Amino acid sequence: MKTNRPDSHPEPTIRRYPAYLRVIRDLMSAGEENISSAVVAEQLGLDPVLTRKDLAMAGVPGRPRRGYPARRLADAIERALGWNKGCGALLVGVGSLGHALLGYTGFAEQNLSIVAAFDADPLMIGQVVHNVRVRAMDDLPAIVADQKIKLGILTVPGTAAQACADALVQAGVVGIWNFTPTQIDVPDGVIVQHVDLAQSLAVLSHAINRA
Repeated sequence: MKTNRPDSHPEPTIRRYPAYLRVIRDLMSAGEENISSAVVAEQLGLDPVLTRKDLAMAGVPGRPRRGYPARRLADAIERALGWNKGCGALLVGVGSLGHALLGYTGFAEQNLSIVAAFDADPLMIGQVVHNVRVRAMDDLPAIVADQKIKLGILTVPGTAAQACADALVQAGVVGIWNFTPTQIDVPDGVIVQHVDLAQSLAVLSHAINRA
């Protein structure tokens, strides 16, 4: 993350919140109305003291021997993550990874919908991929303004990453989810989250080779 508001939760806590929320939802589906931080920590293999502190930041008071009211806690975590509001995003780069993300139904759980896709390949423009029409890059500013889109997803080749990021910023996007291998430069106030698949694979393959 490039920026962090003073009144926001610490980034490590925010990174753990989706896992907490998944456990809480599972327990609610099993009929639990109250959630213990110790149970959440145990299911995730985390330090119970750390988990208790994280959940306390959600602002929902717990009760001794009863824990937290599950629904209220889940709602509070969703608010902290911004998942209580619908978020429209656009995707730039409709290659193999772009196709996969457009077809990923799990985004609905985070209240995220990819409402537009863009590509520089004339053969892609006009096609519909998982119910999303692929548009020309020239259409990007109008779509961002018309639909008030704040989040852009980059799945272009690394050589095109900076130019596409510049286009997103110029159009008014303030958050970029960068799936390219390139570190992009953005102005202050624009948030970038990098997803480095090669880095994750390197850690995994290193561990496997040492096993």
